Amino acid sequence: MAIKSYVGALLLLLSFSSTINAQVFQIENYSANGGGIPDITQSFLGAWKKACASPTRAKVFIPGGTFALSEVVLEGPCKSHVEFNIHGTLQAPADPSRFRTDGWVVFQHIDGLTLLGGTFDGQGRIAWAQNDCNKNQNCRTLPTNLRFNFVSNAIVHDVTTLDSKNFHVNVLGCNNLTFQHFHVNAPGNSINTDGIHIGRSLGVNILDTDIKTGDDCVSLGDGSRQITVKGVTCGPGHGISIGSLGRYDNEEPVSGVFVTNCTITGAQNGVRIKTWPASKIGIATDMHFEDIQMNNVANPVLIDQGYCPWNQCQAEIPSLVKISNVSFKRIRGTSASKVAVKIACSKRIPCENVEIADINLVYRGPDGPATSECSNVSPLISGVQNPPACAKPVS
Repeated sequence: MAIKSYVGALLLLLSFSSTINAQVFQIENYSANGGGIPDITQSFLGAWKKACASPTRAKVFIPGGTFALSEVVLEGPCKSHVEFNIHGTLQAPADPSRFRTDGWVVFQHIDGLTLLGGTFDGQGRIAWAQNDCNKNQNCRTLPTNLRFNFVSNAIVHDVTTLDSKNFHVNVLGCNNLTFQHFHVNAPGNSINTDGIHIGRSLGVNILDTDIKTGDDCVSLGDGSRQITVKGVTCGPGHGISIGSLGRYDNEEPVSGVFVTNCTITGAQNGVRIKTWPASKIGIATDMHFEDIQMNNVANPVLIDQGYCPWNQCQAEIPSLVKISNVSFKRIRGTSASKVAVKIACSKRIPCENVEIADINLVYRGPDGPATSECSNVSPLISGVQNPPACAKPVS
């Protein structure tokens, strides 16, 4: 754990020290679009192509100001490490119909990348109003602000993503990727705007980051391995979540997740693991939530193996995702709901090796003090337990 906590800082130091003599490519020859904001799309892509082709370390420099940017794919592999140094705000088209794909700015097949500074403004408000996924299973997939597809040895530092139309960040197939001092900002009513979603990736670190959004602050999909979430502030949002898991065939196991020293405020959930009922077979193991401050959080501690949003599932059929080796330790603060700790595991495959230690969650509602509920689990309980752990078995 101690080694992991310094990964981001070391990567950043190496990045700064090795880009001092980098060849710099600036955006240039851009013109104002119809709204009067300079459109840098072609210049941006041109600078990227030159930087990616550079045999030595290269830097793409974007000055201060606000610039329009259409959807772009920054495709590798590159000949050397590339840094984006952004001082201004990049603004997406507001109209979702302007997009052909599900990504606005996409980095893919790159080994060696630094993304430093800048704001990515997704202008998502029109898209949120059009989102009907709560009643339409075939709803249109809206674009994500930042996509990292098959990116290795990368750091994203001091970057802000604002008002994304869909997820703010999607990480897929990545290896050794660190987000540090990263900022996500969207209102609590923005629909399906997960802050950082990770899937099928190894060694992703989210450090000293603040996330305000309308869905999960951090969400981990299948195949997430060796993930560190440390020093994150979350809220508004839906908390820090593993899952949902088990919806699709051939999902990869989730393992090695460490969520520590985080603060969650005014969120719909705190720390949770969620799997679908009537699920496919899956595995989620070695997951640890420690030293978490909850401030007026509904469902502060939650395992939900009957996760069924919008009633679009067969809730009566147990989940087949096996959950094991989980710990919730030193979790404190206030709950916005009476059931502060709920461990609801699958009837078909009960949870194994769940540890609950030193929990102190206070509820001050009119219906009495906080309670806890457990089903299909026999946890190891130690230390302070407020509310009393698993005081109410649920069949």
